[in-house]
Order: sequence, then C-alpha cells, then structure tokens
Amino acid sequence: MEGLREAKRYILKAKDIVISGHVNPDGDSLGSLLSLGLGLESIGKKVYSLSQDKIPTTYSPLPGINRVTKTTKKKVDIAIAVDCSTKELLGKTFSVFKGAKSILEIDHHEFRRPFGDIRLIDHKAAAVGELVYMLLKELNVKITKDIAENLLTSIIVETNSFRLSNVRSFTFRLCAELLKTGVDFSKLTNTIYWSKTKESALLLGIFLSRCKFLKDERIVWSIIREKDIAKVKGRDYDADTVANEMRSIKGVEIVVLFREKNRKFLRVSLRSKGEINVSSIAERYGGGGHFDIAGCYIPNNTKSIRRLLSSAEDLLK
Repeated sequence: MEGLREAKRYILKAKDIVISGHVNPDGDSLGSLLSLGLGLESIGKKVYSLSQDKIPTTYSPLPGINRVTKTTKKKVDIAIAVDCSTKELLGKTFSVFKGAKSILEIDHHEFRRPFGDIRLIDHKAAAVGELVYMLLKELNVKITKDIAENLLTSIIVETNSFRLSNVRSFTFRLCAELLKTGVDFSKLTNTIYWSKTKESALLLGIFLSRCKFLKDERIVWSIIREKDIAKVKGRDYDADTVANEMRSIKGVEIVVLFREKNRKFLRVSLRSKGEINVSSIAERYGGGGHFDIAGCYIPNNTKSIRRLLSSAEDLLK
C-alpha cells in the first residue's frame, strides 16, 4: 500500500501531532480520527484531535470523543488528515496544518487532489478505518477495545452496515480481529447506525414527501430548507442518512439531495448504483468522493439546481 512505511517513519520521529477529519464529520471520519489518536497516544505521542464542526450526537458515546476540539495554537511536527480528498474538506482546521512541519494524508477516495507531503492511500479500502488499522499495526500499537470500537464505527458507517460494493474479504477479516477485543457489536451498531433522532426521522419525512423523479424514475431528487430544519429543531447532520434511504427506492439509479446551508449555498449529496460515477458531477463544483457516493456545494438558486440535475441526467444517456 502506498506510503505505509514512510508514514510510520514520519510519525515515529514526531512528538506533537494534529489529526483532523473533514467538515460535517461522519462515522468514517470520526472513527478514524479517534482510533488513530488513541493509538498514537499509547506510544507516547502528544495528540490534538480536531473537528471544525459540531459532533453529531450519534457519535457522542465513542471513546475519546471528549478530546476533540475545534482548533489548537500548538505548532506540531506532523498534521494528519483522515478521510479528506482535498485540503478544502479540512475547513478551518487547515490553518493548523499550514503551520505543521509535514502533512500526512490517510484516505481512500478514488478522486483526489493531493495536498500533503506523505500519503497513505488505498482506493480499494472500504473505509479509512482499514488504513488506520494497518498503520497502527505497522507501528506495533496494541488494538484495545476502545480503538476497536472506533475502527468498527468507521467501517460500519462507510459500508452502510456492510451493504455497499466497497466491502471486501479483508474487511470481514479485520472486523473479526476487532471483535476479539470484546466490543459489543450489537450495542455499537444500534447506537451508531440503526438508531435515529426524532429530528432525523421528521426530516426524512419532509425529504421523502418532496421527492421528484426524472428519467423514467431512474433519478430521484429532493430539497430541504433551513426553515425546515429549524421547524423540527434539528441540525444539518440530522439529514445525513436521508440520501441512503432514497437510494433504496426500487428502480432509482441516482439520488440528488439538496440541503440549504444558507442563502448563498446548497450542500449536495449524490448517490448512485452500479458503475454510475456521480463523483464526476461533484468535481465540477469543487467537491468529490467515490463513484457511488459524492458531494459538493452549489449556488442556492433554481438555475444551479437545474444545471446539476441536467448533469445527472447526462450520466444515464
């Protein structure tokens, strides 16, 4: 795998380390960040774990979550980005990265714009948690129950509970090793995957009630506004699982989900089935992701919405 030994060499030389995931953190980003942080602390490193945005309540029980802060003024030896295909996904935490002596990227996205000095990359990995596991093993870190719980969170969320095409035989072998630490798998999946907040359930209802179909119902799209989120007293992350729910509709091949961030921008979540490359759409707007899961931001106006939907229709021609 690209960069494993070099990443090990840089980390062993470092004393102070920053780790950050992407904006609007999900289970893969947080699980990778937390497991890597706990692992590096166990070998004597001073670790600063960062997240620009508020942690979704779903992940509040994860071990080490209370150590995550918005930023640090510490000048570090190495800054590590997990699950970030571009530097823009680091958000405001990139200001800390610019002051680091070196930058390490740990990522599995097919479509990337490299920004670090060292890169630990595997496009075939089901989740970044798989790469973190391999790095920790290379560093001779003991995989504790807390570390295993975070790694499993990364994998469960990123594979949609082992239902996506990114799952490989190594994924199951790794999970089998993690379960040997004593993690309560049933409790973990119920906490971070199979449970929804009341606000999330209400937003799902709003999204689904507004679904519109294109291209003989092969494309489904929906939109939600800030006022809708405020009405149910929710937060933006309460809508994170909606795109996957829409993808389960029979006959649908592409999902386009618009979320109003403010008056100027819409956050777009893209999903697809098969070999339809929705990341090609996201990249046109400065976003990115995988063939079947991607995202970006577009101007908050009707013309931009129509243009993006037209791009989705073009993928089915």
